[in-house]
Amino acid sequence: MRFLSGLTLFFYTLVFFIFGGLFIVIAANVVPQETISYYLDTLYSDINIRLILGGTGALLILISIMVVNVAMGTIRRERTIAFENPDGQVTISLTAIDDFIKRAIKQLPEVKELRPAVRAGKKGISIVNRVVLFSDINIPETTEKIQGIVKTRVQDMLGVDEPITIKVHVVKIVHKDEHRKEPKKDNETPPFRGNIEYGNY
Repeated sequence: MRFLSGLTLFFYTLVFFIFGGLFIVIAANVVPQETISYYLDTLYSDINIRLILGGTGALLILISIMVVNVAMGTIRRERTIAFENPDGQVTISLTAIDDFIKRAIKQLPEVKELRPAVRAGKKGISIVNRVVLFSDINIPETTEKIQGIVKTRVQDMLGVDEPITIKVHVVKIVHKDEHRKEPKKDNETPPFRGNIEYGNY
């Protein structure tokens, strides 16, 4: 994917550079109009040059279409995990794995929020977890616990032997008191204070 992205970037950069340079040359009147007209007349009058230019243009269009198709196919493959069952192929959306990880981490009271990003490639599965933690915890111990839970749950769920890399990025640390505070609404009805009597009416 990186090689393809680099090749695509180089190709389109070269094309834009050539056209940009051509426009600058025309705008600055570096080449006389007579010279441009001469070369254009030569191109139109020589059938072999026209065939070469037409073939080159068709080839460039074909390469562009192939690059787009390969890039889109790679993106689709990276957003799913596929494996073979005896009855056929099974694909799992990485978004479903994201949601599964969020539910698995809800059991940890040290974590206020977790946003996973799952990527699948030839080297295995990579999961980057952006977390918000509470302040009264041990960060190394908590992050190690997160990594262990995520790796175990994902391996058990997928049943694959591919390597799974778990990364944790702590984006914020908050106090539990701030988390528990809820703003009081202006139209909120005050809580009932008094004795409640039960009976048949």
